[in-house]
Amino acid sequence: MWIYIVITLLSEGWSLAQGNTNSNTSVISNSTASPPKVYVNRKAVYNLGSTVELQCSNRTWIKTMFVIWDIELKHKKCKISLSDDGQRGDSCNDGKSIQNNSNGHLFLHIPNFSASDVGAYKCELVYTGGNDNYITEVDVTAPPELSAWLERRSNNMVAVCRAERGKPAANISWSPAGNDSVTQQHDPDGSVTVESQLEIPEHMDPENLTCIVRHQFWDQEKNLVPKLREAPPMLWILIPVIGIIFLLLTGFAVIALKKVIIHRQCEEADTPSKSPPTEDVEEVEPYASYVQRVNSIYN
Repeated sequence: MWIYIVITLLSEGWSLAQGNTNSNTSVISNSTASPPKVYVNRKAVYNLGSTVELQCSNRTWIKTMFVIWDIELKHKKCKISLSDDGQRGDSCNDGKSIQNNSNGHLFLHIPNFSASDVGAYKCELVYTGGNDNYITEVDVTAPPELSAWLERRSNNMVAVCRAERGKPAANISWSPAGNDSVTQQHDPDGSVTVESQLEIPEHMDPENLTCIVRHQFWDQEKNLVPKLREAPPMLWILIPVIGIIFLLLTGFAVIALKKVIIHRQCEEADTPSKSPPTEDVEEVEPYASYVQRVNSIYN
C-alpha cells in the first residue's frame, strides 16, 4: 500500500512540472511579437537666421540601427539618412545633415534657418527594441521692417506706422492712444505687412506721439517717433521732366529730318534726265543738195 501511494504522488508531481514548462513557452512566444512603434506629432517655431537642431528621438546612437528624415518643404521633397555602419544619404543638398551630440542623441542640423526651410519633417528611427516615428511641423519667425512718418492730408495731419513683411503679423499701438485704422497685407510667403494710420487731433503735439511695435521675434517692444516727410526739392522734380521733354524733342527732330530726306529722294527720282538735241541728218542733207543745184544754175 505504501509503495502504491508513493508511485501515485510521483506521477502527479511529474504532470504538474510538465504543465509549468508549457506555460513558460507561451510567454516566450508573446515576448517575440513585432516591436512597438511610437508616433509623435510636434510643432516648432524658430527665428530667422538661427541654427536649428531637430531631435528625432531620445534613443542614443549606440542602440540605433538607422535613421531617416523625410522632409517635405514648400518647393521640394527630399530625404537624409544615416545607418549604423556609417552609410549616409542626402537628396536635399542644402546644408542639412544628421549629427549627434555629446550625449549620443541624433538630431537634424539646419544652419541659417530661412523661410525656404519651413515644412514637415518626418523622422523614422529604428533601434534594437522598436521603431520611433516623429513628425515635426516647423515654421519660421521673421522680424518686420519698421517705418513711421507724418503726412498732411488736406487740412489734417496723419501719423503712419508700418511693420513690413513680419511673420507672424506684428502688433502696432500708439502712445498716447487714439482711434487708428489698421490694415494687413498678406504676402505669398506667409509674411504680413501691418500699417496703422492715426489722425492727429489739433490739440495734440506730434512730437509727443510714439508708435509701439511688438513682435515675438524681439524680447522687447520697438518705439518709433514719426517725423514729418519733407516734400522733395523742386529741382529734383524738374530734372526728370526736362529730361523727358528733351527726349521727345529729339525724337520729333529725327523724324522730321527723315521725312525731308525721303521727300528729296522722291523728287530726284521723278525728274527725267535731259539729253542734248541731235540733228536729223536725213532731213538736212536733201536741203543742202537743193541749194547747191540752184546756185549752179545761176552761175
